[in-house]
Amino acid sequence: MRIFLTGATGYVGSAVLEALLRGGHDVTALVRDPEKAERVSMRGVQPVLGDLSKPASYAASAEACDGIVHTAYESSKRGAKVDRQAVDTLLGAAIRRAARGQPVGVVYTSGVWVLGNTAGAAAEEAPVRPTPLVSWRPDHEKLVLDAGRGRTLRTAVVRPGIVYGGARGIIGDLLKDAANGLVRVVGDGRNHWPCVYDRDLADLYVRVATRPEASGVFHANDEADERVADIVEAIARQAKMRPDLRHMPIEEARAKMGPYADALALNQIVRSPRAHALGWTPTLHSVAGNVARLQEEFRTAREAA
Repeated sequence: MRIFLTGATGYVGSAVLEALLRGGHDVTALVRDPEKAERVSMRGVQPVLGDLSKPASYAASAEACDGIVHTAYESSKRGAKVDRQAVDTLLGAAIRRAARGQPVGVVYTSGVWVLGNTAGAAAEEAPVRPTPLVSWRPDHEKLVLDAGRGRTLRTAVVRPGIVYGGARGIIGDLLKDAANGLVRVVGDGRNHWPCVYDRDLADLYVRVATRPEASGVFHANDEADERVADIVEAIARQAKMRPDLRHMPIEEARAKMGPYADALALNQIVRSPRAHALGWTPTLHSVAGNVARLQEEFRTAREAA
């Protein structure tokens, strides 16, 4: 398939890119600068120089592809606005393609934080109660899902858990903090994080992007139901010198981190039955049980950067 990918050099998007290439798919990637364009071009990817906030720079390229996978997010105050603009642009491209009778699918990246604190185990049909940091996400999910109803256009939403693997992301930050001697934990650490290995997550994206039956919402997590305290303790034990562990009361964390603190303090048990129905099975099922491996991946990724 010909896949248009946003965020190809980002944390999630780079893993998705690797998985798509392994699967033999032709990838067109939106990138923001010539250096990144050259980097992906060397992998056999067709780069498109553009910006999410400038639809004219990528709309036509997206319309020419069989599938559109949107993993990019601009981490700025205008992030939600830019994401809405990108969603409108990508859906518009897909609708025009579908109107010509050409099959097309759109995969949008959301996240489990839209679920808020879960009551029991939350599968894909669970109601959303987004933490303030992602209060805008459900509206974007709805736009994507509604666009796929009653059309030849197929749409899907992937909600990753907290991603681990490599040198980036929240778990990568914990590994770095432990190496630096101080790990801060929001709250008492008894809350559960739904996590997912980056390569396993990428495998799900490929399945959702390429399977004609894959539409709707798909959760992605390893279902280990790990407590933050257990993850942090496992990381601390593996560090060369045991770091100090500091628990921050939520009020202090909010003062320092804003609404991100509430997201980190969420207590979530998440299930992914619709993802499993596609034949998706995570290869890693625990952060705490794989710290040595993750530390090695972290070091390798840092050295390669």
